[in-house]
Amino acid sequence: MQWWCSARATAWSWEWSPYPGVWLMLGVLVAGWVWVHRRAGAEASAGRTAAFGLGALALWLALDWPVGALAAGYLASVHMVQFLLVGLVAPPLLLLGVPGAAWERLDEAAGHRRSLRFATHPLVAFVVFNVVVGVTHWPTVVDGLMASQLGSFAIDMAWLAGGTALWWPVIAPVPEREGFSYPVKMGYLVAVTVTSTAPFLYLTFSELPVYATYELAPPIEGISTREDQQAAGILMKLGGAVVLWTALTVLFWRWYREEQGAAG
Repeated sequence: MQWWCSARATAWSWEWSPYPGVWLMLGVLVAGWVWVHRRAGAEASAGRTAAFGLGALALWLALDWPVGALAAGYLASVHMVQFLLVGLVAPPLLLLGVPGAAWERLDEAAGHRRSLRFATHPLVAFVVFNVVVGVTHWPTVVDGLMASQLGSFAIDMAWLAGGTALWWPVIAPVPEREGFSYPVKMGYLVAVTVTSTAPFLYLTFSELPVYATYELAPPIEGISTREDQQAAGILMKLGGAVVLWTALTVLFWRWYREEQGAAG
């Protein structure tokens, strides 16, 4: 236990200092976006640029100070805010920021078509996302990985990868799936809201703290460890619902407009 507390103290000290890793990651992300546009020979439209910018902003807010610092070892509720930003908010915005020409080039890459179709299949994406959520919120995993900078980064990247997998079938036009219509996409997202109930119940109604990381953290005045954990569970359910139901509303509106256009 003494070793664990020492490791946590080191991580806290580092997290409260400037976080160069965040800026490095964002720099690589921006450079990659610029490279994709140039390789695709496409102009960066205002809409796609705004979407990408908002996605990058969500990542920055989630990983840099103060959210990154508080989530690293002080408050489980802020850790959940971090999950929502990295796993549910940033991925769809980053995917929306990809130029149409880049999607066309990807669709033409026949050598990757079969593996891409499997990896982005809605059932595969659904399972991958829920496994990532379950594993990265399991107490043993959280307490083991959050004790180090590398472990904390691994959790962040798992959220980003899981979120990208989740949103790919909904947003990305490649590969084309004729049967994955607007109503099916909406049902897919509704299913995600249902599966998030399990960790919500676990965190919200547990009588004891489930994470040693936050139980042994320096106390924050005005909130107990149990209240913080309950807030984390509620944020997971309500915050996730806001994101997913916003997407559901957009999908319904697009479906309605297409149906009206076809009828007209």
